[in-house]
Amino acid sequence: MLISKPADFRYSEVTPKELYLNRRRFLAGIPAALLGARELLLSARAGADTPARLPNVTKGPLSTTGEKETPYKDVTTYNNFYEFGTDKADPAKHAQNFKTFPWTVSVEGEVAKPRTYSMDDILKLAPLEERIYRHRCVEAWSIVVPWIGYSLSNIVKAAQPTSKARFVAFQSYYDPRQMPLGRSAGIQLPYVEGLRLDEATHPLTLLCVGMYGGALPPQDGAPVRLVVPWKYGFKSIKSIVKIRLVDKQPPTTWNVQNAREYGFYSNVNPQVDHPRWSQATERRLGELFRRKTLLFNGYDRVAGLYSGMDLRRDF
Repeated sequence: MLISKPADFRYSEVTPKELYLNRRRFLAGIPAALLGARELLLSARAGADTPARLPNVTKGPLSTTGEKETPYKDVTTYNNFYEFGTDKADPAKHAQNFKTFPWTVSVEGEVAKPRTYSMDDILKLAPLEERIYRHRCVEAWSIVVPWIGYSLSNIVKAAQPTSKARFVAFQSYYDPRQMPLGRSAGIQLPYVEGLRLDEATHPLTLLCVGMYGGALPPQDGAPVRLVVPWKYGFKSIKSIVKIRLVDKQPPTTWNVQNAREYGFYSNVNPQVDHPRWSQATERRLGELFRRKTLLFNGYDRVAGLYSGMDLRRDF
């Protein structure tokens, strides 16, 4: 498989916004080659208007059109990331010192070419695209975010799945020393998720390394996460460290926690209510009024993946 590659740049060379804005204070007399310092970590902080910029990003052809983007501040201060606390404001408060460099992601299991990727490897695997996606959370709120990454199929196909591979299992990073609130999260950690292989390799499924033109903030899943726009938000696992191709349906955190409320598929479906609330409408962050929820979150092109399935039973 031939994969085109973007221009080279190092993960540690993406300058945080606070340094970029003050660059004239330290650029004088310093050769540009010395600015790729290890200390310039890929990280954007809560409260900033925009994140540190990622280079070599093109507009993706799969972007949703005609949607107003949710303000960056809202997306970075209202999060589900139980490792950093269960209140929506907790991750922005408690994730700011999360160490995201160095970072590796292993791809293993039913593959001919297992590999461990550094973040530099991931950034060079395929050209980075900006894709504007609707994102629907199971609690009936939604956002519209310009994510940055490329189709997950790139990294899956590079591993050359064997004939036994039918599902893709994902695992988040978990370190109680960095994430002490995870001990009281009420769920088993590390967080795990899974997709069918055809879902994982669908062009819309995004391996995401940034948003709003730049780096992912810690509270939004830095340094690399999944975005599956037609499924409820908890399927879009954050801070990935392991991708494993398997022959059987893998366990997923919320399905293990409460299978009655959180199915394995968790496709956005206004006709299948959560046991404790309706899914027929949603509230977009920053808006006052509710709107109708769309089947598959409006991404009708994935409907063929579920042909012949009972979407009420296989929710």
